[in-house]
Amino acid sequence: MIDQSGSMDEKMATGRSKAEFVADVLNKTIYTLITNCTKADGVRNYFDVGVIGYGGNGVGQGLGGALSGNIIHPITDLEKSPLRIEDRTRLDDDGAGGILERRIKFPVWFDPTSSGGTPMVAGLTKAAEALVAWCDSHPHNYPPTVLHVTDGASTDGDPEHVASAIRQLSTGDGECLLFNIHVSTLVGEATQFPSSDVTLADNYAKLLFRMSSVLPSHVAKIAADKGYRMGESARGFMFNADPKDIANFFDIGTRPRLTADR
Repeated sequence: MIDQSGSMDEKMATGRSKAEFVADVLNKTIYTLITNCTKADGVRNYFDVGVIGYGGNGVGQGLGGALSGNIIHPITDLEKSPLRIEDRTRLDDDGAGGILERRIKFPVWFDPTSSGGTPMVAGLTKAAEALVAWCDSHPHNYPPTVLHVTDGASTDGDPEHVASAIRQLSTGDGECLLFNIHVSTLVGEATQFPSSDVTLADNYAKLLFRMSSVLPSHVAKIAADKGYRMGESARGFMFNADPKDIANFFDIGTRPRLTADR
């Protein structure tokens, strides 16, 4: 779930807008999932993926082109249907103290956009509707994880009740997970995976904290391996996240649970 309100047009430290940076991270995440699902016989359907955007144009399907008909798609459909393939330049360490420029192919499924208000309640409601249908048709699968990226308060009411309803959806393998990340261009202390709202600066941060699921043990371990220090019952929540945190948030939230963790 991606906030596409007007404030997402603000520039981050990278020089790119929040909308552009988040779109790049999302596209890289989809590509990584596809790569991880690719075996000798092709791409296997280990994941279903959906994207919802909400902003000045209301709430809509975040994936376009051939994927615009439904919200949630098997990973094989995404592999076949990027909007386009861009040529980009990547800077790599050449191993001798220099920088090497490489031309790479960058598939794009999601384009950045930013306008209007922040209809978060409508966005979460759309997600809940899609997840109810998915859980009903996949009763034995690992439950869905919702990664919600936002930079501002809801403009269409209190989203907490819808967030609670999402967290109560379940399959036979557990309840849905809802992780929230607040992205910011302001200079200030970031909060990553807190266990309590005591140190959070304002009521909006505390609201997003309450909306967030407690990290399951396998997700907490992945976060800890990336260097995040967490207490018991840490939640899938970041506030005032910087570009590195945003990239880590997507990576942590899309890691599968290994069979040994079941």
